[in-house]
Amino acid sequence: MVRSLWSAATGMNAQQTNVDTISNNLANVNTTGFKAQGAQFKSLLYQELQTVTTTANGEPKPTNSQVGLGVRTSTINQFFSQGSFQNSDNPAALALSGDGFFAYQAADGETVQYTRNGNFTWALTEVGGTDLVLTTAEGNKVLDVGGNEIVVQGNAVASRITIGGDGKIYYPDGDGVPQPVGNLQIGLWQFPNREGLERVGSAAWVQSAASGEPILEDGAAGIKRTEIVQGYLEGSNVNVATEMVNLIVAQRAYEMNSTAIQTTDEMMQTANQLKR
Repeated sequence: MVRSLWSAATGMNAQQTNVDTISNNLANVNTTGFKAQGAQFKSLLYQELQTVTTTANGEPKPTNSQVGLGVRTSTINQFFSQGSFQNSDNPAALALSGDGFFAYQAADGETVQYTRNGNFTWALTEVGGTDLVLTTAEGNKVLDVGGNEIVVQGNAVASRITIGGDGKIYYPDGDGVPQPVGNLQIGLWQFPNREGLERVGSAAWVQSAASGEPILEDGAAGIKRTEIVQGYLEGSNVNVATEMVNLIVAQRAYEMNSTAIQTTDEMMQTANQLKR
């Protein structure tokens, strides 16, 4: 086995993952609620070589040296920094300022997914009905502080429904003064380690063993509450300039490993062509 070939090959595989991660970030630069990712690497095991030299007095002295065996992708980190707010004409559009997440029921009706994408809509609970339910753009039902769907009963007009910074829902009375709609309040959750959430979509996550159990902000002590801003959406936190620089660095690193393979191949070819 030629060590340089395999070491360079591991470098190419790692940088390919790096390029794919950066490309995904750039592809989602306009995705609402998207959070950037970054590949992290670590060295493979080192092989210890031992040679024998002599000291100034002629005594044998072993010398140890370590030779690396390449690199591998260790993790793909998620960066949950705040994205910029973007104005929206959708009256049900909601942006989050803080560390919280919205929750909604997945398509299977059992799994709870979490998101920062507040591009919601008020939909009829049934054909021909008058009750409105808050859903995601895909039709999944957003959950309240009790983990239930959010339904505004009666002949409510969706454009007149307002949502406070704490998630409480209001509807104007006959005098146009907003009044609370029962005890309806949009639920917000935080996690002990949000970087450990498992990504299941461009802007959706599910809890994992690494993230810990979700913490309902309402009534929780010791955490900073997240503020809801109606009429805005949280944009992607991808920095295009940073990603372009990272992409150039990754491409050059890939080329360097490719050149190492070509150089090793040329050295082997030269050795095969040696004649006595």
